[in-house]
Amino acid sequence: MTSHSTGLPPLQVSNLRSQALVALREAIVMGTFEPGMHLAEVRLAKELGISRGTLREALRQLEQEGLAVTDGRGRLHVRSLDARTVRDAFRVRAALETLAARTAAELPRSEKVTALSELERALEAMRAAEGESLHASLEADVEFHRTLCRVSGNESLLQSWEQISGVVRMSIMFAGAERARRNVAAPRHQEVIDLVAENPDDLEKRMNAHILDVLEDFELDQRDAGRLSTRP
Repeated sequence: MTSHSTGLPPLQVSNLRSQALVALREAIVMGTFEPGMHLAEVRLAKELGISRGTLREALRQLEQEGLAVTDGRGRLHVRSLDARTVRDAFRVRAALETLAARTAAELPRSEKVTALSELERALEAMRAAEGESLHASLEADVEFHRTLCRVSGNESLLQSWEQISGVVRMSIMFAGAERARRNVAAPRHQEVIDLVAENPDDLEKRMNAHILDVLEDFELDQRDAGRLSTRP
């Protein structure tokens, strides 16, 4: 049987695991690797020019992020999204990030100043990424939300958030490039920083809206949890 190239670039020698992770994650999120595709170790390791051991480390991280899943025979595949998965992931995300925002907003003054500075830096990185590829903008968006969870100081919260980060990435891209750019745009994230800075009574309501409004870009058919489609 003929082996087909997946179009992955060969990697540089230093920090191979991280490079492999970035390359594989981008291939999955941007659709180069289709949902359900078998992540064959021999082929991927050969194309990336790395050992199977290094590849396995990267694949293990993808599985932890929810981008890859194991079938009944122990083979790893690119995750396939369905309506229930997307809806559930975003509801969990909203709960986690709302708690993170409130916790950060209630930090002692000096810690809160530091937290706000880190969020501002993450927002600036988002602005810079807007002149680059859509994937760069998406990753900057993910890093902003990761920063929000991290500066809350709640390690369990951050770990829980990391476990759904892959599904979140795939879901945003599933809505199409135009809607994805809108959802990861820097200006709409200024509100998150303002909420942490001001600590208003309605913080939970506004954070939930910030996260869950993205679901409006999907038609999540209540009658068929296995169907996921974008709006025209």
